[in-house]
Amino acid sequence: MRRKSRLQEQLATKGQKVYKDTFQQEGERRLNEIVQKLATKKNLILYGGLAIVLVAIVLLVLHVREKRIDSAAQLALTKAIETSEAIISENPVPAGFDQKVFKNEKERAEAAIAEFQKIVSTYGSPYRDKALYFIAVNKLYIDREAAISELQSLSARKDEVGILSKYALAQAKVVDGKYDEAVSIYQELLSLSDPILSKDTLNFNLAEVYEKQGKTAEAAEIYYRIAKAASEAKDAQGSPLPRTQIAKEAEEKLQALDPERAKEIRQISFTPF
Repeated sequence: MRRKSRLQEQLATKGQKVYKDTFQQEGERRLNEIVQKLATKKNLILYGGLAIVLVAIVLLVLHVREKRIDSAAQLALTKAIETSEAIISENPVPAGFDQKVFKNEKERAEAAIAEFQKIVSTYGSPYRDKALYFIAVNKLYIDREAAISELQSLSARKDEVGILSKYALAQAKVVDGKYDEAVSIYQELLSLSDPILSKDTLNFNLAEVYEKQGKTAEAAEIYYRIAKAASEAKDAQGSPLPRTQIAKEAEEKLQALDPERAKEIRQISFTPF
């Protein structure tokens, strides 16, 4: 069975906008009308206490409903993401195996897109926006031209969805052999103060593109910087920090391109403190 892809749920829900459906909007409109009627000079004293009670009750109902919508949207998004990351295997599914299994990437993408499309149709931001991103990414397996067009449109955004769309677009450009365009996108992401993805990941991807372009010196320099920073990293007590997978792979790449500089990294790693 094929391992899941590296695509992880990188879209945290910080700065969420509260989604209000038609029911909520109508409820708030009616609430405003009631409060205005009760707040006239004639009825202010008589109905003031009642107005406060009504406001508290209705706001509580709306708050509970918003929480329910958030929970339902989160659950739907999680399930759709699980579908997009499901196992691909042509082998028969073992008895009792309760996870989704698809025969190929196209079949899996079609199933995932259907689930994400339901989210787009049912919920507002931020869930709708995230679903649009995942639809575009999964569509790369079905209609590549349409997928790239959608990613380009989403990448114009200034939020997390825009940033992750840029990253997906850069990867698509690499697959299509459009290395200069990919380099430009990676460099743009690296210039951001908060690129969402780690700078090591972006730099590693950039170095891989340089390798494909035959720019081995530029690639080796990036691999060296990643590996060196990891070998020198320490915790608050001054003990070496475990190296990340990216750092390990960077050192392996450096070994292939520039053995002498890779040797320097190993010496740093084994230097006693």
